[in-house]
Amino acid sequence: MMGVSGVLNRIQELQGHLGLNPVNPAPGTIGANGTTGTTAPGGSTFASALTNATGQAGTAMRLNSQATGQNVVDAAKKYLGTPYVFGSTDPKRGLDCSSLVQRAYSDLGIKLPRLSHQQAKAGEPVANLAQAKPGDILAFDSPVDHVAIYVGDNKMIAAPKPGDQVKIQSVYEKPTHIRRVVSDFSAVAGSNAAAAVRPASLQGSGSLNGVPYGDLFVKAGNRYGVSPKLLAAVAKVESSYDPQAVSKAGAQGLMQLMPSTARGLGVKNSFDPEQAINGGAKLLARNLREFKSLPLALAAYNAGGGAVHRYGGIPPFRETQAYVPKVQKALAALGG
Repeated sequence: MMGVSGVLNRIQELQGHLGLNPVNPAPGTIGANGTTGTTAPGGSTFASALTNATGQAGTAMRLNSQATGQNVVDAAKKYLGTPYVFGSTDPKRGLDCSSLVQRAYSDLGIKLPRLSHQQAKAGEPVANLAQAKPGDILAFDSPVDHVAIYVGDNKMIAAPKPGDQVKIQSVYEKPTHIRRVVSDFSAVAGSNAAAAVRPASLQGSGSLNGVPYGDLFVKAGNRYGVSPKLLAAVAKVESSYDPQAVSKAGAQGLMQLMPSTARGLGVKNSFDPEQAINGGAKLLARNLREFKSLPLALAAYNAGGGAVHRYGGIPPFRETQAYVPKVQKALAALGG
């Protein structure tokens, strides 16, 4: 038996295919991050849904302004291999095309509408596939009946059809709509990290002239959405820009990555400046997303994220207590 929730999901999807306004969400089927539809006072959810077909086309609520398009792709990749199940929003059971898109964004704190034709109106339009970036929503047909997430290089991640599973495939035809919900250069709203994560392109050019490996800091900062000045400040405190530095604890290279940390970041040689800077940028971006605070992100870089969680703030370690202000001072000296 499908149940009321399943019936409503099927009604919504079919209405989406026909371009009609959908019924209201059933409990447990629409909300992102665990939020669900509610029952109307004095009546059942099913009855109120049938009498209140309002829809929410084109809406997208951003609760995480740090998320980038690559974050969206990474979130979607977690569901690779999930079977296609029409109308399902539960990855344990299966996902359809629009629930995959909604789920990937909701995992990053971004609420999208449930249906494919609604998602084709979310965010901002992108002119063509040549201008598409990873994380953009690709929509197909008119009326829209299929959506996917662009991966780059003419590839997309999608839940294609019954009997198939979530997978990466070629963009097999020209999308009828391309929508961008997140920007790779988002600022961290309401956080002390706002200035620190702003890319070099938003801070003026030439600001790292004279800084060793300045071009690599700029390149990595733009790639991972972290301020190049912050990367340079961390390298200054960590190694004084010495790519061959090794600490007593065994941290290596320009960004002083522990060997196990480096492996987890995909860094094969911590003594190679470009690899080290990319690894440090990736780690800082991850910390900033997780802690939404520059001091806490720096504390996690020095002492590990687990210690920051365990102590509910900057850990009471003498080294870490001194490290955070040192990096902030070095950042200020660079004009960051």
